[in-house]
Amino acid sequence: MSVQPSDSILIVDFGSQVTQLIARRVREAGVYSEIAPFSLAEAAFARMQPKGIILSGSPASVLDDNGPRIPQTILDSGLPILGICYGQQALMHQLGGEVLLGDSGEFGRAFIEIADGCVLFDGLWKEGETHQVWMSHGDKVTRLASGFRPVAASPGAPFAVIANDDKRIYAMQFHPEVVHTPDGGKLLKNFVRHVCGLTGDWTMAEFRKTKIEEIRQQVGKGKVICGLSGGVDSAVAALLIHEAIGDQLTCVFVDGGILRAGEAEQVVSLFRGHYNIPLVHVDASTLFLGGLAGVTDPEQKRKFIGKTFIDVFEAEANKIGGAEFLAQGTLYPDVIESVSFTGGPSVTIKSHHNVGGLPERMNMQLVEPLRELFKDEVRVLGRELGLPEIFVGRHPFPGPGLAIRIPGEVTRERCDILRKADAIYLEEIRNAGLYDAIWQAFAVLLPVKTVGVMGDGRTYDSVCALRAVTSTDGMTADIYPFDASFLSAVSTRIINEVRGINRVVYDYTSKPPGTIEWE
Repeated sequence: MSVQPSDSILIVDFGSQVTQLIARRVREAGVYSEIAPFSLAEAAFARMQPKGIILSGSPASVLDDNGPRIPQTILDSGLPILGICYGQQALMHQLGGEVLLGDSGEFGRAFIEIADGCVLFDGLWKEGETHQVWMSHGDKVTRLASGFRPVAASPGAPFAVIANDDKRIYAMQFHPEVVHTPDGGKLLKNFVRHVCGLTGDWTMAEFRKTKIEEIRQQVGKGKVICGLSGGVDSAVAALLIHEAIGDQLTCVFVDGGILRAGEAEQVVSLFRGHYNIPLVHVDASTLFLGGLAGVTDPEQKRKFIGKTFIDVFEAEANKIGGAEFLAQGTLYPDVIESVSFTGGPSVTIKSHHNVGGLPERMNMQLVEPLRELFKDEVRVLGRELGLPEIFVGRHPFPGPGLAIRIPGEVTRERCDILRKADAIYLEEIRNAGLYDAIWQAFAVLLPVKTVGVMGDGRTYDSVCALRAVTSTDGMTADIYPFDASFLSAVSTRIINEVRGINRVVYDYTSKPPGTIEWE
């Protein structure tokens, strides 16, 4: 059972695509927050005992018979409430106001005029000013419930911000959580600080201290095994658990031959050498690459890699013997995305990068010390734990590794070619001082050959695609705008230094419509 911070905010999710951003903005204000789908909100409310509630947006309509509703327990709690978009409409619909289908709606950038003072605007907005926000709504509030007053309006939303100061209930038609509302984070900070009265003292040092005690309580004298992948999540989880229980932890690093250049050596050196953490290093490349021979379907690749990892990991765990607990680097987005806002399973776009079959297969209890954290918070915790920056700042890397960056058949030769090209690309990015400005950058080896000319001779070799994106959370992504001279230099190095590639292209696709990885 997680130890709950004494000061927290519950975010009730009605199905918005950007609900996670609300939690991020609240945490940036130094206040712990959790998201619960509206169907499970009462249970979360009872467990968390929060100091305030935020109601998210939704693609639904409060005018639908089966539209999501705010639990009555929350409305009767007397706690501060902030409604966002659908959250505002639901408040008015359930408290006696009126919501009607809008004639045209508002979508995208909009400007609101501040009509009156409000605690949400403290130190930020003043009466008579106009400010940019981000709207995304069809329905709109047309009559306020008793006790509410309008404090801001836009051309498409006469009640863009409303307030009931006596009951400490506030609501807005726009989305303060997105970057397109420039002052949105400050509005949310004013709610949690000034309305809810929270001090904003939730820090990663405090999280570390609390989580170490929690791990000790859960594990006791038991043994824990942790699968290291080479990424920041499993590395931080392992360091935190080792700090809590020492040599009761054993890490297992399975090398399937589908890692980046030098990655296995780095992991072994850091954990076995620098931190002196018990580590089992398994070279299973022959097993993995042999099983991938002839497999071209992306989902089949993922499933084979996941199953084989479980097989190898289980065999090593049995050799270690006596472990009751399995540690995983599960993050908060994994937890949120595993359940839809209605309480059911979410839609699967592709098999999850994390391996999900181990706990059931091995009959072990899970230790997931990072399950309340977002990716950027894991990096902060890594720095708090003293993890070297080369690990802390490492770009995300998928569980199936290079296998999903090689469309078509995966072979040892193709992995070696891709590893060399990828290493050159990342080296040039680091040399240009661009690595930390990019969310994820990698090379892809395409199942396409083209004719080329090298040394006055004809070549017929593979095409390499380069990809680099910027993002805050991986949910959406834009391409990184390298200048032409940089791409030209990288292309020249790859073609000159990597035998088997004679053409390099750059991927200009954002997410959506593409995914970040190619498979």
